[in-house]
Amino acid sequence: MSDGPLVLDGGLSDQLAGDGCDLADALWSARLLVDDPEAIVRAHQAYFAAGASVATTAGYQASFEGFARRGVDRAGAAALMASSVRLAREAARRTGGARPLWVAASVGPYGAVLADGSEYRGRYGLTVAELEAFHRLRIEVLAAAGPDVLALETVPDTDEARAMLRAVRGVGLPVWLSYSVEGGRTRAGQPLAEAFALAAGSDEVVAVGVNCCTPADADRAVALAARVSGKPVVVYPNSGESWDARTGDWRGGRTFAPGSVAAWLSAGARLVGGCCRVGPRTIAQVAAQVDRATRRPGATGPPIA
Repeated sequence: MSDGPLVLDGGLSDQLAGDGCDLADALWSARLLVDDPEAIVRAHQAYFAAGASVATTAGYQASFEGFARRGVDRAGAAALMASSVRLAREAARRTGGARPLWVAASVGPYGAVLADGSEYRGRYGLTVAELEAFHRLRIEVLAAAGPDVLALETVPDTDEARAMLRAVRGVGLPVWLSYSVEGGRTRAGQPLAEAFALAAGSDEVVAVGVNCCTPADADRAVALAARVSGKPVVVYPNSGESWDARTGDWRGGRTFAPGSVAAWLSAGARLVGGCCRVGPRTIAQVAAQVDRATRRPGATGPPIA
């Protein structure tokens, strides 16, 4: 994709909600693939305008099962999932400009499809083979739509990571693998060194790291991911606020510090951005930090294939 660091976007759902979109649905932002695709294009454009070079698609919570609950048949569901890539491409086309703009097709964890918060726990009671079969169907649809990279993101569990890495074999696209973590472990409780090591033996993986975690957890994970995997690192934490499921609201203060970007890059990060509650204004600051860091002699790192 690039011979230097790339700026990812921020929380797509937060930008959509800020534009007045109602995401109170089991499909979350993927419901707009049906109801308001133009809103998705505008949200991607906002991040491109802020300086992001990578748009992560609105397919995180999309699945054949989820669309079936909305009365959409399999052919229709496949078309909707593929449209998430097309909409991001359209945003890139409208943005234009001299810098290359990339599309990462979001492949969320199985727990996201359940829409019950279990992506923050893992341990679904399914075998690796069952998880592989589930992910393979979506991955084949998304790969056929022609994104630049597949984003295997918010993965809570090394079993699911193994399943996803099996599912991407032979699809002909690079992938990044990004875990949701807490402290020094995956959300399911496995040591991060074990989790990151899974990427070392996968030719498809061009970056491994963390997302949808606290900025402090991201800070601690970058160097470990680089050392254990031998790969470039992807890192895009939340704002630092925490979701209160009981009240349906965000709590706490924002601790995301764009100034951390230089340290992430020095530790091996090559894909940097934000996740939940990180909007275009913060991504603009991240982009400025990346620009500043990469202007220093010797600051660029290994390529992102």
